[in-house]
Amino acid sequence: MSFQAKGKLHLKQDAQQVTEKFRKREFVLEMIEGNYPEYIKFQLVNDKCTLLDKYNIGDEIQVSFNLRGKPFQSKTGEMVYFTNLDAWRIENGGAATTQTTPASQTAMPTMPTMPEAPLPDDDNLPF
Repeated sequence: MSFQAKGKLHLKQDAQQVTEKFRKREFVLEMIEGNYPEYIKFQLVNDKCTLLDKYNIGDEIQVSFNLRGKPFQSKTGEMVYFTNLDAWRIENGGAATTQTTPASQTAMPTMPTMPEAPLPDDDNLPF
């Protein structure tokens, strides 16, 4: 499943060699949602780690990413779940996208809003 997000590059870290065959690089995108900014952490893996090289802190970028999740059993036997946002393309924030996935999959998902419940009548209160 593919998604896209636009924002300002807030933080970029150096690549980390995790194992002999696995390398990752994390970065944070600042997105303005409502009155408060959201800071979303993404990761680039293996050959994608260099995609961030040409961008600087403060640049407006558009990130195409996949949502990934994996279970892991800890040493204590507890099941822990990890969620990663795996970036696979980074473009200038104003660049047109050439992605061919449907718009319903490229937009950031939103939570449905709940209808407001009617307020109780003061006459029905037990006190």
